[in-house]
Amino acid sequence: MPMWADRRLLDLFGIEHPILQAPMAAAMDAELAIAVAKAGGLGALPAGMLNAEKLRAQVTQFRTATANEPVNLNFFAHKLPVPNNAREHAWREKLKPYYVEFGIDPSAPVPTTNRTPFNSEMCAVVEELKPDVVSFHYGLPEAGLVERLRAAGCKVICSATTVAEARSLEKGGCDAVIAQGIEAGGHRGMFLSDDIATQVGLFALLPQVVDAVKVPVIATGGIGDARGIVAALAMGAAGVQIGTAFLFCPEARILPPHRAALRIARDDSTVLTNVISGRPARGLINRLIREIGPISHVAPEFPLASGASAPLHAKAQEQGSGDFSPMLAGQAAALGRELPAGALIEKLAWEAQDLMRGMRA
Repeated sequence: MPMWADRRLLDLFGIEHPILQAPMAAAMDAELAIAVAKAGGLGALPAGMLNAEKLRAQVTQFRTATANEPVNLNFFAHKLPVPNNAREHAWREKLKPYYVEFGIDPSAPVPTTNRTPFNSEMCAVVEELKPDVVSFHYGLPEAGLVERLRAAGCKVICSATTVAEARSLEKGGCDAVIAQGIEAGGHRGMFLSDDIATQVGLFALLPQVVDAVKVPVIATGGIGDARGIVAALAMGAAGVQIGTAFLFCPEARILPPHRAALRIARDDSTVLTNVISGRPARGLINRLIREIGPISHVAPEFPLASGASAPLHAKAQEQGSGDFSPMLAGQAAALGRELPAGALIEKLAWEAQDLMRGMRA
């Protein structure tokens, strides 16, 4: 059994390995989290797109399949978008040629999105479920909600993309901070600024965050194998959070075009874009990003941009294409290995331990 010198996260969360599985909305369900938890990592359930009934079902499935392993429930803490009819009309006009191409009525109502920020009603559900960890993206919810979670016995963690954000999260009551480098797949967790130019690579950001806060720091972004884990630990991280590497696992719920694109990904296959949802996110380049983006000034605020592109995603999917799909992934996708999630956790843990032993020899 691997032994870890730094036990801060192991003791904080009650896990065997300092490896967290990133909560990836629309790309996974409880099956992936269960496999990670059984192998000694911290499994996570993305809850930002679930209603109370579905969240209860996911947690029940997780707890039925595991022996009291801890679980992390992840939520969005974004501000609701301000309606902007002119901008939303401009976005529809931008997409109109694709609607015509696929035979979709350009004047049809825009599908609604289901990304609701964490609120008092959902907090009551979490108080009922009492997960071990609750994590947030896009900053923390209001202080009263954080206090309720902590009173329910939940550990609270959140993503930071700058040192200032890390300090803000520590002050806001986080038990640990996730330092998210610009290499990371998925949405940027930035919340004190919307300027992408302020975003920093992980190995520049990580040691500065470690120096700035007293709580344990979790490194994420571009970590796809044991080398990344060991490097992050050497820079002061108490553990790592890994996302893209788990998309290669059979437990991941991604579409065939997404899986196929991951298999041929290179270091330059992803880009930061706002055309997927209206908020900067790193994903594999597809037709939508290539022809409209990656950054469009007319894309509506998060999460409204995804509503207008949803019919295009559905039509292209019917044809086996990912041209309009949100195929999120990080810059280290090429390091991915097609292994069951539990086997991947065990392999990463053993390889990291072997590498550290070799460095000490």
